[in-house]
Amino acid sequence: MVQDTIFYQKIKRIFDRNSSPLVMGILNVTPDSFFDGGKFTTEEAWMEQTRQMINLGVDLVDIGAYSSRPGAKDISEQEELDRVLPAILSIRKEFPDLLISVDTFRANVAEKSIEAGGHIINDISGGTFDPNMFSTVSKWKVPYVLMHIQGTPQTMQLDPQYADVVNEVFSFFEERLNELKKAGVDRVILDPGFGFGKTVQHNFQLLKHLEKFKQLGCPILAGLSRKSMVNKLLDISNKDSLNGTSILNSYALQNGANILRVHDVKEAKEVIRIYEYIKSI
Repeated sequence: MVQDTIFYQKIKRIFDRNSSPLVMGILNVTPDSFFDGGKFTTEEAWMEQTRQMINLGVDLVDIGAYSSRPGAKDISEQEELDRVLPAILSIRKEFPDLLISVDTFRANVAEKSIEAGGHIINDISGGTFDPNMFSTVSKWKVPYVLMHIQGTPQTMQLDPQYADVVNEVFSFFEERLNELKKAGVDRVILDPGFGFGKTVQHNFQLLKHLEKFKQLGCPILAGLSRKSMVNKLLDISNKDSLNGTSILNSYALQNGANILRVHDVKEAKEVIRIYEYIKSI
C-alpha cells in the first residue's frame, strides 16, 4: 500500500494546504496524443524525457497510454496495458524515488499499473467509464484524480452544451465525491477537465471561477498545457502556445490550483517560483 512506502511524505505534500504548488510532468507513451504523440513510444525516448523532467525539478510524472485528444481512436484494454506497463516498470527501475501518476479510466489498467509501481490514478472520466474504478482505488488506497468530462474523447468536442458550466461541474464533483467517500476513497484531487467537452468560453469560465472548487476541500489540478483554449483564442498552433500556457498557469495558481499538469516543466517551475515570491513579500 502506498502509505507504507517511501512515497508517503511525497503524497502527503499534495494534500498539505501549506505546501507550494507542484508540477506534474506529462509523459504520453502514445502515437497520437495532441501535442507530443509519437515522441515517447520507445523505452529510450520515454526514459530520456523522464530524465530531463527530473533534472528540471518535476514533482511527479503522469504516464498516459490512451490518447484522450478530441476524436482520438479508441484502443483495447490490452493495447493500453502493453503500452503503459513497460513504461512504468522501466521508469520505476531507474528512478525508484519518482512519484508516478497513471492516466487511465479503466479499473483493470489502474490495478495492474499500481502493481507495477504507480502511485496515483488520474481518471479523465471521474469514474463514469468503468464502474469498478472507485472500488479499485479504494482497495489499493491510492490518491485519485477526479476529472470532469462531458461525452467521451471520441464525441466530447462535437457540441458541448451547459446551462452553467461552473455549477454543473461543481455538482458533478459533489456527487462523485459522495460516491468516493462511500467507497472509502478519501484522498481526491479535482480536475475541472479543461478541453474535455467544453468550448473555449466554457474553459475560460472554469478558469475564472476555479477558486469555487476549493469549497470542496480537495487539491485542484489544472491541466491547461498547450490546449486549444490557448490556440483558438490566439489563433496559433500548439507549437506556439507555451507563452499562453504560462499565462493560464499563472492565473490558475492565483485562483487556487495546487498542481500544474504540463508538457514544459522548466517554464511551469518558473511560474510557480515567481508566484510564490510575490505571495511572500
